[in-house]
Amino acid sequence: MQIITIPVTAFAQNSRIIWCSETKQAVVIDPGGDPDKIVAALNEHKLELSAIWLTHGHLDHVGGADILRNQFNVQIIGPQKDEYFWFENLPMQAQMFGFKPIEPFYPDIWLNHNDTVSVGKLSFLVKHCPGHTPGHIVFYQQDYECVIVGDVIFKGSVGRTDFPKGNSEQLIKSIKTHILILPDNTKILAGHGSDTTVGFERQTNPFVSGKFG
Repeated sequence: MQIITIPVTAFAQNSRIIWCSETKQAVVIDPGGDPDKIVAALNEHKLELSAIWLTHGHLDHVGGADILRNQFNVQIIGPQKDEYFWFENLPMQAQMFGFKPIEPFYPDIWLNHNDTVSVGKLSFLVKHCPGHTPGHIVFYQQDYECVIVGDVIFKGSVGRTDFPKGNSEQLIKSIKTHILILPDNTKILAGHGSDTTVGFERQTNPFVSGKFG
């Protein structure tokens, strides 16, 4: 498994290209904008884009998804269906976040808790982690010990819950139930900021450390 991180938009959102080393098939996770940067990286590494995966519906995570879908004729997969209203309200999000106007679009496939998604010979387990948004999901790859968490948890922090349908208690429950139970060495690849590990966050993150177990 190979991973490239491409910060996109003024929010420096960590869009990820993940690919199978054997097949060179790739997915883009959370292409929030700057699709030209993502296309350039795919071309540079001679990758075949097979799908677009989304953790949630905030514009800084999905803003380039429809452009890439149309350009490469691939499907947008995820998040969970409770995220529908965020896609329906993409024009409002553009105004709220100061982005260029954007029309609503929708994923081709909604995902559910404990679904499995694949790229090449790599499989990822889907976990529904509501709180930051109601339909937020994460992607866990056990063999390579990593979890792509969107805006659920960050190094030393957690996702905001002051947006519509956010819920702080639900968020902490999601983190404790689905993230902090993973092995300590599991890399947490967050939507913003630096990568971290489950063990480090369990011990030091002020929002969850000392409350786990």
